[in-house]
Amino acid sequence: MGKFIYDNNIKVDFEDRLLAHLQAVILAKVRRGESFPFTWKDDISTGGGRTTVYIHPHVSLVFKFHGSRTPQLSTPWLHALTYNANSGRGLYIVTEPDDFAPRESTRREEMVFREVPHGEEPPAQIR
Repeated sequence: MGKFIYDNNIKVDFEDRLLAHLQAVILAKVRRGESFPFTWKDDISTGGGRTTVYIHPHVSLVFKFHGSRTPQLSTPWLHALTYNANSGRGLYIVTEPDDFAPRESTRREEMVFREVPHGEEPPAQIR
């Protein structure tokens, strides 16, 4: 388990592979001077719920990895996370898409936040 530290105040554990993908997406946006919210579900051991922080170029961010090896990055996962980060809701964690599955089949029920493109009907569970 790695650790994401926001502004030397908020510390949250993420699996190293997920943390590497989050780091790539977050740092790409920060390098371009883009600000955005980042939301994650809190572990039940810390009370559950969710946390949102506002990522911007002037905030202190630390990505502390447990392992010494750099995980291999998945292009489809980077695209999914970047798509979320660029949306109105900001970055939120989704499961890693299957490399060989069509994009639509990678959506899973646990993906609570979902952008609904203009003109598309929302799924029945969020109407």
